[in-house]
Amino acid sequence: MGVDAMTFYRLARGLKKRGVPLLPAVLRKAIYYLHSSYIPEDAEIGEGTQLGYGGIGVVIHKASRIGRNCLISQQVTIGGRSGIEGAPVIGDYVRMGAGAKILGNIHIGDFAVIGANAVVVKDVASGTVVAGVPARVIRQDPDPLGTYQREMGELPPRVSLVSVPPSSTLRQ
Repeated sequence: MGVDAMTFYRLARGLKKRGVPLLPAVLRKAIYYLHSSYIPEDAEIGEGTQLGYGGIGVVIHKASRIGRNCLISQQVTIGGRSGIEGAPVIGDYVRMGAGAKILGNIHIGDFAVIGANAVVVKDVASGTVVAGVPARVIRQDPDPLGTYQREMGELPPRVSLVSVPPSSTLRQ
């Protein structure tokens, strides 16, 4: 298993914070040549965020902010729009399907799901599933945390729906 683009990004970001002048640029070029991706060390990417297929074809705007534990699939573009200032701000636990484009000064809420090849140009609320070109709301989840845990293989704690009487009342 090789080194993915996120590992190079974290290393370049750490070096840039320490004031190393040349090596972060070399690592950014390595990301470009090895993974066909552009992930600048200026972008803020939260811990636990993963890139699908090692980050093949991912493009991230240098001013964008990405939350914790997000999943960014291959060929995703997180960038600006011509004539519009700013870059996307993406919340925690967001999942972005392959080929999705998130463009402009928009906010994606926590636990949102962006469908494959969707083009998102407007804000997305927390717990919302969007898909299409341009992206439209498919579903608004009332319990996004529970759904995320269920879909990602972590079951929420069991809650008893039926109260069981004490054993002494069953013997009567």
